[in-house]
Amino acid sequence: MAKQVQIDQDECVGCQSCVELCPEVFQMGPGEEKAMVMKPEVGADQEACVAEAIDTCPVSCISWV
Repeated sequence: MAKQVQIDQDECVGCQSCVELCPEVFQMGPGEEKAMVMKPEVGADQEACVAEAIDTCPVSCISWV
């Protein structure tokens, strides 16, 4: 079963680290101010890059649901 990931939009500062680490899951939103989850259901093949994005996020706004 796929895990789901989310970004707390109120906390995101738009540093783009998650987008750089895992572009198949995260992208910058309209106006490129904050990151968005483009693929909430993450397969086993992408769990490692999402976990790295979670660990790298400077404001800890990415989490598993």
